[in-house]
Amino acid sequence: MFKHFINLQWKSFFRAASLKSNIAIKILMIFAALYMAVVFIGMGVGVYFLIEDQNMGDPFDVVNKFMIYYIAVDLVFRYMLQKMPVTNIKPLLYLPFKKAEIVNFSLGKTILSYFNWSHAFFFIPFSIVLLMKDYNPIGVIGWHLAIIALIYCNNFINVLANNKDSLFYAAIAILALLGASQYFDLFDITAFTGPFFNAMYNLPWLAILLIAVAVALYVVAFQHFKKNLYLDAGLATKQTIAKTEDLSWLNRFGNLGTFLKNDIKLIKRNKRSKMAVITSFVFIFYGFLFFTGAIEVYDGPIWRIFAGIFISGGFLFSFGQFVPSWDSSYYPLMMSQNIKYKEYLDSKWYLIVIATILSTIIASFYLFFGLDAYLAILVGAMYNIGVNSYMVLLGGAYTRTPIDLTSAKKAFGDKQSFNLKTIMLTLPKLILPLLIYALGHYLINPTAGYIFVALAGVIGFAFKGLVFKKIEQIYKKEKYKTLLAYKQTN
Repeated sequence: MFKHFINLQWKSFFRAASLKSNIAIKILMIFAALYMAVVFIGMGVGVYFLIEDQNMGDPFDVVNKFMIYYIAVDLVFRYMLQKMPVTNIKPLLYLPFKKAEIVNFSLGKTILSYFNWSHAFFFIPFSIVLLMKDYNPIGVIGWHLAIIALIYCNNFINVLANNKDSLFYAAIAILALLGASQYFDLFDITAFTGPFFNAMYNLPWLAILLIAVAVALYVVAFQHFKKNLYLDAGLATKQTIAKTEDLSWLNRFGNLGTFLKNDIKLIKRNKRSKMAVITSFVFIFYGFLFFTGAIEVYDGPIWRIFAGIFISGGFLFSFGQFVPSWDSSYYPLMMSQNIKYKEYLDSKWYLIVIATILSTIIASFYLFFGLDAYLAILVGAMYNIGVNSYMVLLGGAYTRTPIDLTSAKKAFGDKQSFNLKTIMLTLPKLILPLLIYALGHYLINPTAGYIFVALAGVIGFAFKGLVFKKIEQIYKKEKYKTLLAYKQTN
C-alpha cells in the first residue's frame, strides 16, 4: 500500500501545472541541502576544538550546556518551515483505503523529513570526535541516540501543534526571555538543563526512555489524525466569528485606502502574512551579526550596508516579494473591475515604505554600537525606499504562483515563487547597493560611500512617477499570464 501511495505522489508531482517550477525548486533545495550538510559537518568536526582553543571548559559539557537552545530553535524553525503530513487526503477518503494506512504514510513522510535526518551531519561527526578523545563509547552512543530521540519528539510535537499560533508565539517569547535573562546574568536556564544532557551520557539507558517518549508522541499524533480523518468535520472548513475593524479613516485616500485596508486585514487575519511580519521584525536584529564583531568575516565595511539593507527592509523582502500573489484568490475578480494598476501598486508601495520607516525607527538602538552602524541602516532604508521597493514590485509582475490563504499549509507555503526573471531582479537588491558603497568607500572615503547609497535612493524616489509608469506597463503586459497561472490549483 505504501508503494501505491508513493506512486500517487510521484504522478501528482509530474502532472502538476507548475512542474517546471517544482523541478527548479527541487534542484535549488538539493543545492541548499548540500550546503547545509557541509556547514553542519564542519561544525560537528570543529566545535570541539574551537571550544577547546577558547578555554571555555570541557567541550562536551559546554555543548550540553547550550543544547537546550539547539532543541528549542529546532522546534521553532520546524513550525515556520516544515510541511505538514498532507497526502491529498480528501480524494483518498472516497476510496477503499484504511484510515490507518493513510495516517501512517503521512506521518512516515515527516519521519523522513530533511528537518530530522539533517541533524546527523552535525551529531555523527561530533560523536566521532568524542570517541577519538577517549570518551566512554557506550555513553557517547547513548547520548547520541537520546539527542536523536529528542529531535523526533520535536517532529511529532510540531505535527500536533500545527496552526496553533498562540503556542508558537508563547514559545518564541519564552525562548527570547530565557536568552535575554542568561545574557544579562539574571537567570541561567542552562544550569538546570545542562545536567540533564550530561545525564544522557552518564546514564546511557535514558536513551531508551526518550525513544519511548518519541514513540508515544507518534501514537498520540496517529490517534489525533485518525480521529479527525473524515470529510464532514476533520477536513471541513473551520468557521470562525467574523470581527469588524474600524479602518474608515483610510477612506479619505479613495481606492488607495481600500487596497491598504485589504492588506491590513490580510496581515492581521492570516497565518502566512503574520509570519511575514514576524520575519521582518526578526530581521531587525540581524545586525548583531555585523555590528558586534561576533563573526569576523562580517567585520568589513561593505557588510555594514548589507546589514542596513536587511534590517530596514525585512518587510520588503518577506512580504513585498509575494506581491501580487497575496491577492491571487480574488485577483481575477479584481482585474475585471475598473481598477487602475497604478492605484494597486501605490498601495503596496506605501505599505512597504511605512514598514521600512518603522523598522528603521525601531532599529535606533544600534546607535549603541556607534553612529556608523545606524548610519548604515539609515542609508539602507533610503535605498530600500528609492530603489528596492520598485524592484520588488517589478519582480511581482513575474511572480505567478498563487498563495492559498485558506489552506492548512505552513506559514511559508510549499514553495517560493520564482523564475529566472525574478532571480535576476533579486540581484540588484543585494549586490548593487554594495557596489555603490564600495565605489565611494574605496575611491574617496567611507562617508562618500554612504552618500552614494543614499543619493541612489533619493534619485529613485524623485523618479517615482516615471518608474511606476514603466512597472504598470509591465503588469499590463503580463496580466493574462498571471491570471492563467492563478487559476491553476496544483
